[in-house]
Amino acid sequence: MDLIQSILMGIVQGLSEFLPISSSAHLVFTSNFYKVFKGIEIVQESNQEVFLDIMLHLGTLIAVLIFFRKDIMEIIKALYYGLKNKDYGSKEFKTGLYIILGTIVTVLIAFPLNEVAEFLVFKPAIVGGLLIFTGCLLLFSEWWGKRIQDKKDITLKSSLLIAIAQGLAALPGFSRSGLTIATGLLSGHDRTTAARYSFLLSIPIILGASMVYPLVKLDLAEVVTYNWIAIIVGTIVSGIVGYLCIKYFLKFVGRFSLGIFGYYCLIMGVVTAVFFSINM
Repeated sequence: MDLIQSILMGIVQGLSEFLPISSSAHLVFTSNFYKVFKGIEIVQESNQEVFLDIMLHLGTLIAVLIFFRKDIMEIIKALYYGLKNKDYGSKEFKTGLYIILGTIVTVLIAFPLNEVAEFLVFKPAIVGGLLIFTGCLLLFSEWWGKRIQDKKDITLKSSLLIAIAQGLAALPGFSRSGLTIATGLLSGHDRTTAARYSFLLSIPIILGASMVYPLVKLDLAEVVTYNWIAIIVGTIVSGIVGYLCIKYFLKFVGRFSLGIFGYYCLIMGVVTAVFFSINM
């Protein structure tokens, strides 16, 4: 892994973590496209590449924490005072409760899929097929969601459905933001409400993944041999790009359809599935 690869992957992670186009799929594509053009054999990712993926997600986690810092503080205060005063009726308290329950549901679904996800990391043609599904779901949710947008606040039912979608998105190609926002639309919410909740719900999962992997799987003796300049630069790039992406994506979804991302996923999925079917 070199500096150019880490910068490219940082840009890709920053954009694709919050756009409904599957960050995991695009990290797989970017890494494997880079290897193909560099003449490197496509095999299972090294520990250093896996660690870079984790750090890139940490960069986008910092971005979402900074962007939603006021919302996060309001939710934390609402949970504290709600439990203290037995007042559970505020919107912020309910949102916090839904995020906690949703995180539990996500983990229960995503954990059994972990081995499949690791297998798909070096099967980009299959990942392309899953990205095609994401594109179809986005297009359908836009079409169907326009008929039933009648809920301005997230409900318990819709929060659990969105959490299930987030759990399935453990598989690369199933866009986390794509599946969760689409589920929000299909549950009757507008795009902005669905997108904001999707980003907030992602925080515990990304935080957990960024902490659990280093603690459980990291070999400290091996870590010192990593290209830390490339890792740090890639992480900073993913954070900066991620922050800008959140800012402008929320403005975009307030005015425009997600259909453009659906078509992008379809085209990208077909191109990568064909390309890697031929080159592997």
